[in-house]
Amino acid sequence: MGMNQTPASERVHISFFGKRNAGKSSVINAVTGQDLAIVSSVRGTTTDPVYKTMELLPLGPVMIIDTPGIDDEGELGALRVRKSYQVLNKTDIAILVVDSTTGKGEEELALIHRFHKKGIPYLVVYNKIDLLSGEEIKDLAMSVRPGEVLVSAADGMNIQELKEKYTQVKFKGEQQSSSSNFLLILLEWVLPFVMFYVLLTFIMKKAGGGAGGGMFGVGKSNAKVYVQKETGVTFKDVAGQEEAKESVVELVDFLHNPGKYTEIGAKLPKGALLVGPPGTGKTLLAKAVAGEAKVPFFSLSGSDFVEMFVGVGASRVRDLFKQAEENAPCIVFIDEIDSIGKSRDSRYGGGNDEREQTLNALLAEMDGFDSSKGILILAATNRPEVLDPALLRPGRFDRRVIVDTPDFKGRLETLKVHSKDVKLDETVDLDAIANITSGAVGSDLANMVNEAAINAVKCGRKAISQDDLMEAVEVVIAGREKKDRILSKEEKKIVSYHEVGHALVAAIQKHAEPVQKITIVPRTMGSLGYVIQAPEKEKYLMSKDELSAELVTLLAGRASEEIVFDSVTTGASNDMEKATKIARSMIAQYGMSEKFGLMSLEQISDPYLGGHSQLNCSDKTATEIEEEVKTLLKQKYEEAKKLLQENRDKLDKIAKFLYEKETITGKQFMDIYHKCDEPEASKETTQTVETVENAKEDITEK
Repeated sequence: MGMNQTPASERVHISFFGKRNAGKSSVINAVTGQDLAIVSSVRGTTTDPVYKTMELLPLGPVMIIDTPGIDDEGELGALRVRKSYQVLNKTDIAILVVDSTTGKGEEELALIHRFHKKGIPYLVVYNKIDLLSGEEIKDLAMSVRPGEVLVSAADGMNIQELKEKYTQVKFKGEQQSSSSNFLLILLEWVLPFVMFYVLLTFIMKKAGGGAGGGMFGVGKSNAKVYVQKETGVTFKDVAGQEEAKESVVELVDFLHNPGKYTEIGAKLPKGALLVGPPGTGKTLLAKAVAGEAKVPFFSLSGSDFVEMFVGVGASRVRDLFKQAEENAPCIVFIDEIDSIGKSRDSRYGGGNDEREQTLNALLAEMDGFDSSKGILILAATNRPEVLDPALLRPGRFDRRVIVDTPDFKGRLETLKVHSKDVKLDETVDLDAIANITSGAVGSDLANMVNEAAINAVKCGRKAISQDDLMEAVEVVIAGREKKDRILSKEEKKIVSYHEVGHALVAAIQKHAEPVQKITIVPRTMGSLGYVIQAPEKEKYLMSKDELSAELVTLLAGRASEEIVFDSVTTGASNDMEKATKIARSMIAQYGMSEKFGLMSLEQISDPYLGGHSQLNCSDKTATEIEEEVKTLLKQKYEEAKKLLQENRDKLDKIAKFLYEKETITGKQFMDIYHKCDEPEASKETTQTVETVENAKEDITEK
């Protein structure tokens, strides 16, 4: 059928899109070899879609459509753009013409998105490459993707390549072969069923944990058996937890020498519960027990008991204890036991049938086995308050081992353990590091040593120095130095006075902790500066005077800003948060309020997970507590302002020094502080002596 006999609906519609003056009409003329479209330098010459029918080999009869620019402006321009988009509904092949001197813009990207959405095959033509330099053409060619071509309608460059590309495009109007139809059916219908079957088989195998253990093996325990050579952990690797180690050493001795205990009538405790904050070494201690006892060690998490099938948890508990009896004497360790041992009371999230079944099975199995066979159950949790009381009674978990935050001695021993395999130079003082890391747990200290080692390598040193360790402590506390955050002079001055306010008030007060370091270098955790204080000795109790001194110190930064600049900033938000928490605890928990006396109005829940507080009083009393906290904070703020006003000269001198140096040590800070205390007469005498000495030196030189 010839061109004239071919209905318009059966012709291949090739539509040219692009911005005004991108060269759409020029490209059409170059491709067809005819002057089909009007070429003009005037923007927006094409105001309506122009349709031209012709024979274009090898496609045959085609319809060439020239469209208005997709970047047309104004009310009339918007109408033209809309007409261009309407052409998409009758387009078989789209050719997007882009001005290579400007590249793709938002309009072109939006149009490409429409091509994809409507399933229209398209080519991107970069026109006017004759206006580019050789280097620019080379760079553009490097970024060209499949389906894109560089042309010049003006001189005919790569027009033949463009013709070859659009004749190869498989457009939506083409008839597909029978083989293509068969392949399509295969992909759309058969393949999804095959993939679903493979996925289902995989899930069943993973859920079952292997063969046996009920249907698809889902009831089989996932416990991993470790022997001593695989754990590689002994009590020497556990530092800072001497009391906890002492408790579990007895258990290990019982497994090794049961006779001396049974002779007197003693029984091995069925279970020991390791309790403490995250990172204190509960799991490490359990592995050390296995390493010392040299017996099979079953290790699994509480979440391993509960999966997608109801009743799997109870079945796995029974299977676990069956394996344990076959391998006795042995140790069974359940980490994060609170995931299955949570109280059945609805206040703690009870009411889950699957978890309750698992817990009931665990209770029954712990009652059923004979401890004389040498089966010891160890469990770890940081949420003991949510555990079911039936799990904690004697005869199940007989012993509770507290693995708490280490004290100074514990931190020192922990640092020694983690630093034994790294190179340290002669400047390292682990005692100083242990002193300033109060509250850090074993994992924190291990991380600090590792960060110090990384910093030493980064600085090109062969061994870790004290500076590396101090930097590691600050990285853990406040994050890394934020080198791209440069403070303005005014902000830097405000931060200097703020931090010196903290340090100066701490130095003035009798019950405050000594200052170790002051810095105004911004850190990644949001801090623009901070003061490091370290106690002279380990403290386990805080007096009212010490808490009051801490309140005054915390509020002194904001007080310093108000005194010097007669204004306040957002920099004290964290200070106020800490101060409010301390003041609230003094009134509601510690009985340090004259108004409420010895009443305990607040209790701590989750003591090992941040210690969330909960009020035990009426709404009226809660309001009164808020007023009391407000009064106390105001009193301490005024006290901080008074101390700073009385020592204004010290505040100015130290702040100026900090502004210049950005970081000063506690020793430098105290030197300036004491120099300010020297009497004027003494200062004059010192200056006179220095003048005389200088004169003598001058005479000698002459």
